[in-house]
Amino acid sequence: FKCPRGSSLTDLTWFLTRKQLSTTSKKCDEALASPLAHTAFTSSSVFSSGYAPGYAKLNRRGGAGGWSPLDSDHYQWLQVDLGSRKQVSAIATQGRYSSSDWTTRYRLLYSDTGRNWKPYHQDGNIWAFSGNSNSESAVRHELQQGIVARFLRLVPLDWSEEGRIGLRIEVYGCSYWAGVINFDGQGVISYRFKVKKMKIIKDVIALRFKTSESEGVILHGEGQQGDYITLELSKAKLLLQINLGSNQYGSILGHTSVTTGSLLDDSHWHSVVIERYRRNVNFTLDRHTQHFRTNGEFDHLDLDYELSFGGMPYSGKPVGGGRKNFKGCMESINYNGDNITDLARRKKLDTSSFRNLSFSCVETHTFPVFFNATSFLQLPGRANHNTISVSFQFRTWNPDGLLLFSNLDDGTLEISLEESKVVVHINVTRTTSNNRVDLSSGSGLNDGQWHAIRLVAKENFAMLTIDGEEASAVRSTSPLTITTGGTYHLGGYFLQTLFPPSQRSFQGCMQAILVDDQPADMHAVEKGTVGAFENVSLDMCAIIDRCMPNHCEHGGRCKQTWDGFSCTCDGTGYTGATCHTSIYEPSCEAYKHLGRSSETYWIDPDGSGPLGPFKVNCNMTEDKVWTTVMNNLPPRTTVTGSSRERRTVLQVNYSASMDQVTAITTSAEKCEQQIAYSCRMSRLLNTPDGTPYTWWVGRGSEKHFYWGGSLPGIQKCACGIDRNCTDPKYDCNCDADNKQWREDSGLLVNKEHLPVSQVAVGDTNRPGSEAKLTVGPLRCQGDNNYWNAASFTTPSSYLHFATFQGETSADISFYFKTSAPYGVFLENLGNTDFIRLELKSPKVVSFSFDVGNGPVELTVHSDTPLNDDQWHRVMAERNVKEAVLQLDQTYRASQLAPAQGHTRLELFSQLYVGAAGGQRGFLGCIRALRMNGITLDLDERAKVTPGVKPGCQGHCTSFGMYCRNGGKCVEKYNGYLCDCTATAYDGPFCTRDVGGFFEAGTLVKYNFMPEAVAGASRDTKIVTHQLTPHEVNLTKEEVAFSFSTSSAPAILMYVSSKTQDYLAVVLRQNGSLQVRYNLGGLREAFAIDVDQRNLANGQPHSINMSRVDRSITIQLDHYPPVSYTLPDASDTQFNLVKTLFLGKVFETGHIDPVLIERYNTPGFVGCLSRVQFNGVAPLKSALRTAAQAQGKLVESNCGASPLTIPPMSAATDPWRLDKTDAEFPFNEERVIPDGVNRDSAIIGGIIAVVIFTILCTLVFLIRYMFRHKGTYHTNEAKGSGESAGESADTAIIGTDNPETIDESKKEWFI
Repeated sequence: FKCPRGSSLTDLTWFLTRKQLSTTSKKCDEALASPLAHTAFTSSSVFSSGYAPGYAKLNRRGGAGGWSPLDSDHYQWLQVDLGSRKQVSAIATQGRYSSSDWTTRYRLLYSDTGRNWKPYHQDGNIWAFSGNSNSESAVRHELQQGIVARFLRLVPLDWSEEGRIGLRIEVYGCSYWAGVINFDGQGVISYRFKVKKMKIIKDVIALRFKTSESEGVILHGEGQQGDYITLELSKAKLLLQINLGSNQYGSILGHTSVTTGSLLDDSHWHSVVIERYRRNVNFTLDRHTQHFRTNGEFDHLDLDYELSFGGMPYSGKPVGGGRKNFKGCMESINYNGDNITDLARRKKLDTSSFRNLSFSCVETHTFPVFFNATSFLQLPGRANHNTISVSFQFRTWNPDGLLLFSNLDDGTLEISLEESKVVVHINVTRTTSNNRVDLSSGSGLNDGQWHAIRLVAKENFAMLTIDGEEASAVRSTSPLTITTGGTYHLGGYFLQTLFPPSQRSFQGCMQAILVDDQPADMHAVEKGTVGAFENVSLDMCAIIDRCMPNHCEHGGRCKQTWDGFSCTCDGTGYTGATCHTSIYEPSCEAYKHLGRSSETYWIDPDGSGPLGPFKVNCNMTEDKVWTTVMNNLPPRTTVTGSSRERRTVLQVNYSASMDQVTAITTSAEKCEQQIAYSCRMSRLLNTPDGTPYTWWVGRGSEKHFYWGGSLPGIQKCACGIDRNCTDPKYDCNCDADNKQWREDSGLLVNKEHLPVSQVAVGDTNRPGSEAKLTVGPLRCQGDNNYWNAASFTTPSSYLHFATFQGETSADISFYFKTSAPYGVFLENLGNTDFIRLELKSPKVVSFSFDVGNGPVELTVHSDTPLNDDQWHRVMAERNVKEAVLQLDQTYRASQLAPAQGHTRLELFSQLYVGAAGGQRGFLGCIRALRMNGITLDLDERAKVTPGVKPGCQGHCTSFGMYCRNGGKCVEKYNGYLCDCTATAYDGPFCTRDVGGFFEAGTLVKYNFMPEAVAGASRDTKIVTHQLTPHEVNLTKEEVAFSFSTSSAPAILMYVSSKTQDYLAVVLRQNGSLQVRYNLGGLREAFAIDVDQRNLANGQPHSINMSRVDRSITIQLDHYPPVSYTLPDASDTQFNLVKTLFLGKVFETGHIDPVLIERYNTPGFVGCLSRVQFNGVAPLKSALRTAAQAQGKLVESNCGASPLTIPPMSAATDPWRLDKTDAEFPFNEERVIPDGVNRDSAIIGGIIAVVIFTILCTLVFLIRYMFRHKGTYHTNEAKGSGESAGESADTAIIGTDNPETIDESKKEWFI
């Protein structure tokens, strides 16, 4: 039993007391049939006098030893009259004594009158009981839903193959008495209170009713303050409306409306109980209970004078909303302990509105007929008549079906249901002419309600009326001549005919059938004296509402036909046959391990649980995953006019509900929330009596008196903890009460207290007093549920948990990792019911269960072995519609539930994870085990269980593939991370290009060999890397980078050596790309013109190059790789590799004069990205160390790789600027304020273009005037001879040549 949220212990005690009262009744198990006289038993037919129904008593041998009918077919029945209404709890059957006659399957019908039968329902279906397999043993069935009836009828469905139908029965139960009142639709019973005004905190209302009407008020009470309670029938459903009070301003709206049940106009008894304590309500109809909590904030139901039963009270006021009074019968009416029926009988209540008050139920005389897909009912009418007149009522769930068909003398008449409308087709075929009339009316007529049809057709006239609405009747005056054929088929027509009907059959019920203005005599039809029928159930409407109770979860919409229902889950965030399984991952952590990048995602922390999905921001950093939930409090919200007596309470609302946010904080490793209080003469915490001026309210509406940067129980601010407050006498900056603006801010880190839901500010009412409050977003890191794991080290080890509660819908999901060939993952047992998930063999996972219909097993077969010590995901779901098993989101098996059968999974043992009694135990790891949205704490339970270890190692075997571009997977206790140190990338998966923007003259210098460096140019970035001896002399290189530039010529990369060997990648004057190799043995460098196109076009381009000995392979962008070969005369060893330059060359040793003269000035201007040389990332190293040039090398991804073919998805598109990557200092949205006139903007734009053109012209003039080819080369030569003791770089930087410095400065300023 689940208490509604917010209820107290008192509420629970009260509800439990009610529950106990209802279950402590005496045992109801007397034999009811055996004592009855022979005449109490009747049947459809008798084989002979010895087989009479009176002999059909359990264990009796009289006559031929039981009842057998004349024919063994599906139209036979055995009926018992119990003499008066009895409570029936069980039924038992036997075959005919010492024979081969018995019944193997039967249906049970019941009734109060011997008319209008109701089939026994169980598990949402018309129930078929299993019978006998021999003539002697008795088979007893307890009725899950106890019934009250006078007449019982058993209908055999299957019988012995060797013999015929044979039956002996016993009925178990006890006597039943209840005072009945018949309501005629006029009279109302008024229950007057002892005092005029009642203030009621607790209600218990119980009654039973039966009616054939779909509308009517059952009870009503109201008060002058606007409180009311109404229970009424609306469209044959039960509607409870209750209002405990609304206030006059409309801010508290107390109206609450709840609907339950359907098809309640079936003239059968239905039981209602309403239990209310304060705002908690249990609303029970026929044992199906809804728990809800009323809206508003009031607890008492304030009623005036009276409560009326059977309709609205006669107060002289007009009846509200034209509501009809109840017409039918009620019994056992109880209100807060008073028996209303008994009081009315003793004339203690006002019943003056009744014309004739009757204490017995007046039965309605309808005779329903039930059709299935193979039924028809044939009725006689008038032949050779010139008028057709038919009317009847029908109810169905199907949108299509044949209602009536008749062969006319010279044509056909068809009344069908097509797309939920009634359609009439009249075809008359004559030798002279053909007449056809088509009429259509109504909509949505397959809603399960009774609908009335009337059709009149005569010469040149036809009229169709639906539900008696003459105003909307459809008429036709087309030419028409009718001659009736005299026979009418209802609900089906299967004969061959020249003009067959468009529909062949109907599933549903009909009643009140009139043919040619004559009511159909259904009693005569039942006896076989009039008409004919096949597969029709007479005097019964076996309609079932499969959408009540609604098995579609999470707001899924239920649609039904006669045979079944389906759920529409669109827009709910859930999927599956009953909208049970969430389509979203439970956390940001789960998205990261699907390889997703930082983004806004929908998450559903409790999966199939009651919490809905919601949006959060996920920030995937290299080693952590942060989940951010935003709130609506603007930063630096001003607070004025608050005092300790009247604090200003600021409400902090989040983009998710408090329950949803709590789900994040509960599973997170840690959470934090920034809170800041800016103050001027506004004290924060300190008060003389210790209660602070300002506090905040966290999770669970709990007040907290500490501030950001402090901890629970320590009433201080961050400066008080760090002892650096502006006034050391106080523990907060604001408590000094200064006239200057001060601030107290810090992080709140106790996740059990977060998030901040309110802040109450209490010191801003003095003159000059002011405060500004900021509450940052809630940020949480990690997801303990996702990594909650246990390692099973012995085959007999297991963890046990409480019994799994998944009666009508159950879902189980987990990850497993094993090297064993088999093992049971988990198991839970019942009497016969069970549920089990198992690794059957290295490639087969099995999901088996039994809900009472026999064991069911689903298996999925993997193409590859599952005992590969990698993580695999298993998801299993079982609901009333189907069972599904899914493995690794690749393999899937499903099986539909049987149309008839048990649907509830009833378990009682503990849930065993890992192994169970005598089973093949599981060896390996199970992680993130979630059952019906609740994650089981394997980690915690494993700490106290022998043979099971908490946690699990080896995540990299499964997730290592997500570390791209050479990133290394590093194991963590609860997960893994990607180490991108040795790559040219960073980001959580080493997929984000690291690049830089080079201005003219900027360069990166990467030393492979150590040098003594005394100083460095501010345009130079020097990084040193110690090479091992075999790395100094290279026979192969791997080079990769991408670039974008609009200027040429330029040196992109240059690798020098202590010999004359070098490698250079340059852009020539025309923008084409050239690779130059000089490894010795040749007079001049071996040059490869990679592409003749102009690559200095501002677009990103990528180059991948590798050399092994003489063979060189170069790939540009997405074009196919091209191979080149070094000349035979060339050496193949790159000797004594020394330094790598990017953007420009400052070198002291020998350097190719062609490079310096043609390409080195003014230097590369543009972007380089993801630069890699033989496993070294020089540009990333330069950007990640502290000694950066002053603004000359700015980290940027503007040189990121170009689009490949085919284009990448938006999620992985490197052109997409991630929030974390955007380092451009301006925000486009802020450039033009909202109010700027559009014309002004256009004029301003034109002026800007003109100024820009003039500046560009000046730039080129200055560049031309100060151009100096070869300057660096000559300078290097001079400087190198000055001092052998200093490094060559120092010589360059320390040179006195004014020309060089001058040029450098000019380029800088440009």
